[in-house]
Amino acid sequence: MAIAPSLAYLSRNRKIDTRYYDYIRLSTLELISNEIKERKVPGSIAEVGVFKGKFARYLNAYFPDRALYLFDTFEGFDNRDKKKELGESYSTANQDFSETSVQQVLAIMPHPGKCIIKKGYFPETADDVRDTFAFVSLDTDLYDPIYNGLVYFYPRLNAGGYIMVHDFNNEGYKGVRDAVVRFCAEQQIGYTPLPDKAGSVVIVK
Repeated sequence: MAIAPSLAYLSRNRKIDTRYYDYIRLSTLELISNEIKERKVPGSIAEVGVFKGKFARYLNAYFPDRALYLFDTFEGFDNRDKKKELGESYSTANQDFSETSVQQVLAIMPHPGKCIIKKGYFPETADDVRDTFAFVSLDTDLYDPIYNGLVYFYPRLNAGGYIMVHDFNNEGYKGVRDAVVRFCAEQQIGYTPLPDKAGSVVIVK
């Protein structure tokens, strides 16, 4: 698939894997990672909703000197999160994301020594985390873990940090939009939608 020209007037060399299925999402991550480095925003990196680690490996690559927290059941959706999903008709919540493992994810990380695995139900798995963050990826698909992720990470996000939420404009997971809109209204903060394949959204602190 041909990629439309972008940033034609930026002379900085950008390293983007064009084999990744979503160029806009990955290109946005690269630009954000550069901003974080240029502005010296402190903090670790995190992803909630890792699955096979295909996006996490780029977080690990673009932030090689920072701890990367990887939160996931590594067994698919938890039944506790399905209840609201089905009750509000946000999605069918029947997608199978169980074909993964901690070992499989770590095997594709360029810097596995920087990864901190948090296996289990989020946000319970964050109870012992005493850290602040510069970038967080939320890719859990369902309303409750998206909302809980925002509630947990936004106060721990350093000034100049970013949260990227996947599936904001994905009508197969309508709860994601509702969770983001609710949280941002409560906090009186804005967000920026992206035109990537699943319609991600970015929140900046």
